[in-house]
Amino acid sequence: MLKNLHQKRIIKLFRYDPTTGEKGYYDRFEVEIENESKTTILDVLFQIQKTQDPTIAFRYACRVSMCGSCGMVINGREGLACKTILGNIKRKEITLRPMNHFPIVKDLVVDMDPFFEKYRQALPYFDSSDDNEEPAVIRPDSKEREDIGLSTECIACGCCVSSCTMMYHHPEYLGPAALNRAFTLLADSRDGLYDQRITRIMPSCYNCRLEFNCTDICPKEISPTRAIKYIQRCALKEPFRQTFQDSQTVEDLPAIEKQVKENPELSRRKFLKRATYGFGAATALVLGGVLASATIGPSIRKAPKQWLRLGRLAQFPPGKVKTISVQYEVIDGFYKSQMVKPVMVYRGPVTNPLVVYNSQCTHLGCTVHWDETKQLFLCACHGGAFDINGNVNAGPPPRPLDRYAFKLEDGDVLVEMG
Repeated sequence: MLKNLHQKRIIKLFRYDPTTGEKGYYDRFEVEIENESKTTILDVLFQIQKTQDPTIAFRYACRVSMCGSCGMVINGREGLACKTILGNIKRKEITLRPMNHFPIVKDLVVDMDPFFEKYRQALPYFDSSDDNEEPAVIRPDSKEREDIGLSTECIACGCCVSSCTMMYHHPEYLGPAALNRAFTLLADSRDGLYDQRITRIMPSCYNCRLEFNCTDICPKEISPTRAIKYIQRCALKEPFRQTFQDSQTVEDLPAIEKQVKENPELSRRKFLKRATYGFGAATALVLGGVLASATIGPSIRKAPKQWLRLGRLAQFPPGKVKTISVQYEVIDGFYKSQMVKPVMVYRGPVTNPLVVYNSQCTHLGCTVHWDETKQLFLCACHGGAFDINGNVNAGPPPRPLDRYAFKLEDGDVLVEMG
C-alpha cells in the first residue's frame, strides 16, 4: 500500500488591518500539503488565500528568489517565502509575521519606503569619474570584481534590515543593505562619488555591533558585515574629507574640505574616538590591526569544504535527473549558519555515469529546474536553458552549469560542498 504523502500543518499568520483600528493578532489556519519537499511558504499562502481566507495580504512577484518582494519572518527568522521549502521546517506549527522595523501596511505587507529612503542616502548609483560614455570592459577575474564579488547580487528584500537589532536602537542607522551597496561602489575605482558617499555613510558604520544577523539570514548569502568592516577599514587607511556629523550633506563638502585641509588627521581621530565609545577602549586599541588585516574576499573567510551524503547510488535511476536539497552547517569562528542548497543529480550513460549540477543559473544565480518534457534545465527568471550535459541551449547564461565534485563510497553518493 502506498504511503500517504499528505501532511497537515498549522499556520499562525499575523493579521493587521489599519482600517479597523484594532491591534494585530495571529490567525490560525490548518493546511493539508501533498508533497512538502516541493512546496514553499509562498505556495502555502496561495493555498490559504484560495481555499480559506481570500482577505489575507502578502506581497510577491517573481517566485524565483530574485525580486525580494516576499520577505517575511518565518518561525522567528527572516527569509523569502518563495525560497523557504516547507519540508525543511521541522516544527508542525509555523508562524508567519511581517518584517521588523518596517511600518505594517496590512497583514504580512510592510511599507518599504523607509528602506529605500535610507538606500538613497547612501548614493547607491554609479557616477563615472571620467567622461567615457562607452561601457567599461571588466574581466570576471579582475581583482576589483573579486573584491566586490557576491555583494552586487543584493535584491533589496529588506531581510537584513529586519534582522538587525541596531535598526531599533539607532533610527538614523542606514542599515546593512544600504551600506553593502555603498561598499560595492567605494571598492570600484571607476566611481567618481567616493568622498561624497563615504561622507554620508561613515556615521552609520559606528552603529554596527557585529551581530552577524544580516550575514546569517541573507537569502543571497551576502555578508553586509564584511561590507561594513571594509568601510571602517577605509577610515583607518586614509583621512577622508568628512567630520562625521549626523546632519551633514554633500552640500557641506566645501566647508568640510577646508577643515580637513587644515587638520588632515581630523577624520582618523574622530573615527577612533567613536570606536572607543561604540566598542570599548580595549577593542579600540586593536581595531586598527583587525581592520587592516581584514580580508576582502568573497566571504569573511573561506569555509572549509566538506563531503555530504546525497543518498544511495541506487536512488538515482539511469537517464533521470533528481533534485536533492543538501543541508549542512558552516562554522566560521563564532559565526554559525545552516545552509540548504539544492543540487541536481543526473545519472547518464556508462561513459559519464554521474553528474552533480549546481542549481544556480550562471547568469544571475536564479534557481534552475529540470523540465522532463523539454529535456532541458530551465531558468524561469531570464529564459536561460541548458541541455542534459549542462551546456547553454538558450541565452543569456554566459557559460555551462557549474558542477560539484562527487565520489562514491560504499554505494553512497557524496558531494563536496563548501
